[in-house]
Amino acid sequence: MGAHALLSPSAAHRWIRCPPSACLEREFPSSSSEAAAEGTAAHALCEHKLRKFLKLRSKRPHSDFEDDEMDRCSDAYVSFVQEQMGDIPSPMVLVEQWLDLTRYVPEAFGTADCIIVGGDMLHVIDFKYGMGVLVEAEHNPQMMLYALGALHLLDGIYDIQTISMSIFQPRRENVCTWSLTKEDLLRWARDDLVEKARLAYAGEGAFCAGEWCTFCRAAVRCRARSEEKLRLAREEFRLPPLITDEEIEEVLSEIPDLIKWANAILVYATDAAVNHGKAWKGFKVVEGRSVRKYKDEDAVAREAKAAGYTDIFDKKLIPLTQMEKLMGKEMFAKTLGGLIEKPLGKPALVPLSDKRPAIHTDNVRSEFKTIMEEN
Repeated sequence: MGAHALLSPSAAHRWIRCPPSACLEREFPSSSSEAAAEGTAAHALCEHKLRKFLKLRSKRPHSDFEDDEMDRCSDAYVSFVQEQMGDIPSPMVLVEQWLDLTRYVPEAFGTADCIIVGGDMLHVIDFKYGMGVLVEAEHNPQMMLYALGALHLLDGIYDIQTISMSIFQPRRENVCTWSLTKEDLLRWARDDLVEKARLAYAGEGAFCAGEWCTFCRAAVRCRARSEEKLRLAREEFRLPPLITDEEIEEVLSEIPDLIKWANAILVYATDAAVNHGKAWKGFKVVEGRSVRKYKDEDAVAREAKAAGYTDIFDKKLIPLTQMEKLMGKEMFAKTLGGLIEKPLGKPALVPLSDKRPAIHTDNVRSEFKTIMEEN
């Protein structure tokens, strides 16, 4: 068995909706990103702190990504798990538990960040460190797969009736929980999951473009997605006098994914031209804008001083989070609390599903104008 399952739980939202995408992805190399590496580091720190809380042996991991924010987020994760333990009688906690999913999905497996079980209750918790995509717990196929794996592992030991699934995404201030009965979970597996998994494993079924394309490795070359986005460009982006408010609303909902798709095409085409010699008709590779920089700051300082220039350094306060860590939260609040402000954020138009409250002020127009002028 390889390190990654073809039908991984983390990609379930995609291969359930677009079954053949799983096999199509195999034609494209897997790549890692700094965000993924940062997420891995955050998960390792969460695992360590949770194991220490449970009085299990653990060696603290070290990473270049670790900072004040990661430290706070991992502490908050452990506190959240502790709170959930209080709702379950005589809880048993499993940390980074490997799960066999082959009863429902061919050759599939996964690892749950945290599983709490006790009495007739099962709770699966998943930590998300990413800031880009807001992850919901309700009807989340990755979480439901983990729940199926946990149920398969523990249902013979516990008489599980109620299953809860939580997403803990601290950098998006997103903590959400969804619960369902064991019967409902097994019904979903029987009526929907098994057949979609069979199609996906065989590379069969219909291609279907949607928001789930975002992290698909094949998305940049996928014909179904290309046709969908080009259709939108042809049919919806007409001159303003010709489109209605309803049509504008439809376009607004599509713009984020359209921009991501266009950017992905540009990145792919640029890489092909620069690194593989691909010549795209009507395009050329040029040198981008560059900014001057010192080759050796210590050498520059020495030479400038030798030439008689001394006022060559800027002094500024250390960052706010670093100051808070230096003083401690209590002393920071006592000493500097009255000198800290959080300015209004730049107004943004987002879907109603966004967790942030809508702006409801009489002077919102003047606030918006001021912020736009400042930016």
